[in-house]
Amino acid sequence: MRKLTLVTALLLVGAGFLFANGTHESTAGSQANGTVSGTIGILMPSIVVARWAQDADSMIADAKKVGLQTEVQYADDKIENQVAQIENMITKGYKALIVCPVDATALGNVLQETKAAGIPVISYDRLIKNTKNVDYYLTFDNVHVGEVCGQYIVDKLGLANGKGPYNLEIFTGDIADNNATMTYQGGMNVLQKYIDNKQLIVRSGQTALQQVATPHWGGAEAQARMDNIMSAYYTNAHLDVIFSTYGGMSLGCIASLKALGYGTPKIPMPLITAQDAEKAITIAVARGDLSMSIFKDTRLLAQNAIDIAVSCIKGQKVQLDESKFYDNGAFKVPTFLAAVNPFDKDTLDKTVIDTGYWTHADIYGN
Repeated sequence: MRKLTLVTALLLVGAGFLFANGTHESTAGSQANGTVSGTIGILMPSIVVARWAQDADSMIADAKKVGLQTEVQYADDKIENQVAQIENMITKGYKALIVCPVDATALGNVLQETKAAGIPVISYDRLIKNTKNVDYYLTFDNVHVGEVCGQYIVDKLGLANGKGPYNLEIFTGDIADNNATMTYQGGMNVLQKYIDNKQLIVRSGQTALQQVATPHWGGAEAQARMDNIMSAYYTNAHLDVIFSTYGGMSLGCIASLKALGYGTPKIPMPLITAQDAEKAITIAVARGDLSMSIFKDTRLLAQNAIDIAVSCIKGQKVQLDESKFYDNGAFKVPTFLAAVNPFDKDTLDKTVIDTGYWTHADIYGN
């Protein structure tokens, strides 16, 4: 068995990322480093969420180092596009596929074709569900992400000491993405008891997953929902806290609130949580509009995706901790979990900038 080696020196991202629509193919030679040869497919749900392009570019760079060519496809959040892209890569005889699904449950049929063709499939950050035709899953501990955001709220508001009541609204991601369910569950694991005892008041009454899910994790969709909530429930009340599980949605909420005069001495911005350290999200934390986010070093996830792809191509099994395997509804998928690191304005430099993920100038402009 080949044990997965975690990358400790991450040097790939300092020069910036490619944000190209459609397809990007690497120009790596097929025998670089004499390690492996051939082409792998990298399939991302869309280019709208900035991190998918960042992750893909990290994988391109890492693949080049071990001699692999790459083709990246973005599906524009359309299931049929992603299915067609996978079928095309099967036809081309690619050595492995790294797939971040548009819809967690929609790839069962096409992955039967990858299995028949002997092409290993690595589920990237989003779990592919209800099929045995996936070899590995790489992600962050998304339940823990929700719990960290929830605990930040508890600590900052003093809920454990009986403080409150505070007005709360809840935003999570696309219900087709299993990560949205897990981050929501993690947050509610922490916050539900404070909702039950009325220390947290959800004036909209929208607490169920189906009510708080945001299509495509979209900032515009979150902003529209925030507009509706504020006009219906907060004309004479102050919104104190937003439990949000992605920074893009948080930025949409912030835009809605700023249009109503929030973020001023007279009307302070609510405490707002998030995840990811995309540039705009990190700047919002530095500026103080966004209370906190969670740094998920996607360079590490991307490197391990390529490591696992190489192992699959070589016919080697990767040794992972079985206690962390995720059940996708068909079986427990061998899973690698990368660490998550929360940061706020006070800890941003140490947590994010000191790793080289962004420079000081990227975030502060000087």
